[in-house]
Order: sequence, then C-alpha cells, then structure tokens
Amino acid sequence: MWYMISSQDVENSLEQRMAARPAHLARLQALSDEGRLKIAGPHPAIDSQTPGDAGFTGSLVVAEFDSLEAAQAWADADPYVAAGVYASVVVKPFLYVLP
Repeated sequence: MWYMISSQDVENSLEQRMAARPAHLARLQALSDEGRLKIAGPHPAIDSQTPGDAGFTGSLVVAEFDSLEAAQAWADADPYVAAGVYASVVVKPFLYVLP
C-alpha cells in the first residue's frame, strides 16, 4: 500500500537540512530504485523554486510499504529526524487515484 509521510521542519532548519541531505536523498533513491517511490520533495518557505536562505518548512514523501508500521519505521529512521530537521512527522495510508 502507499503511504504519505508529511514532515514539518523546526524553525531555521536549513543548516541541519543541508548537512543531512546526502543521506536523506540516498534513502529516497533506494526506494526509487526498488520502484516504491511515487513522489518526494520539500516545501519551500517562500513561493519560489529556489528559496535560498528562506529554506524549507517541511517535506512530503509518498511511497509504498508493506504496512503502516513499516512506513512509520522508515520515517523514524530518516536522517533529517536524527539531525533535528523535523519538528513533527505524520505517516498515513494513501490511496493513489490519479493520474
């Protein structure tokens, strides 16, 4: 089943985010290589493709896992969690409909 992982950053997370980004992206790439990643990306803090020093306010991942528990465990092990980037993370089942 698909699961949505929605994360909200702590204030002024850009420095921690950039330091943990390579490890974070490596995990997402592994999901993609397995054909389990539907979409992933950050929420810019401003209405811009390149927010610069404004940074980001969170992230969205939609990926396939065997269970809600497996999705939660994957989210809990995110390098951004360990680096203190995320203030909160919500994992919910997601029914893929379109396109």
